[in-house]
Amino acid sequence: MVSKDKFVSLVYILRENDVNGKTIEEVKEDQPLSFIFGNGQMLPMFEENISNLKINDSFEFGLKSDDAYGPLFDDAVVNLPKDIFMNDGKIDETVVFVNNVVPMQDKDGNMFYGRVCEIVEDSVKMDFNHPMAGKNLHFTGKIIEVRDATHEELSSLHKHDSSCGCGC
Repeated sequence: MVSKDKFVSLVYILRENDVNGKTIEEVKEDQPLSFIFGNGQMLPMFEENISNLKINDSFEFGLKSDDAYGPLFDDAVVNLPKDIFMNDGKIDETVVFVNNVVPMQDKDGNMFYGRVCEIVEDSVKMDFNHPMAGKNLHFTGKIIEVRDATHEELSSLHKHDSSCGCGC
């Protein structure tokens, strides 16, 4: 049964809004989503909806954007000086182009990602909202494996949590 510290594998189709919405992602049995339940790896409401399911149980549920990746924030779209993207006096056009996701780092060394929205004369407009922010999500799927997580899997998970501190 899906519960705390169980290793879970599942397949699903993720759609926007409802069962008839645009397909965002499909995860199949040859490459299932696998994780250790109850350790902050998944959205809390996702876990709540699959809690206590067993192997071969199907699931179908929706998550409002506030229970998924949150709303879109206007202040997460910013214009950054073009010169921060320059190397040897010019922008690397293989990295900085519209709709590309660019790894960034703040002054404290924290890593995050932003999508390039627009490049103008002296600035680059970047969107730092999560790509799924503002979207209601609908999951349809099936549990394909549930077992006790091994000691090694749990140790690795906790080692990562303590070293990173970000909960990712």
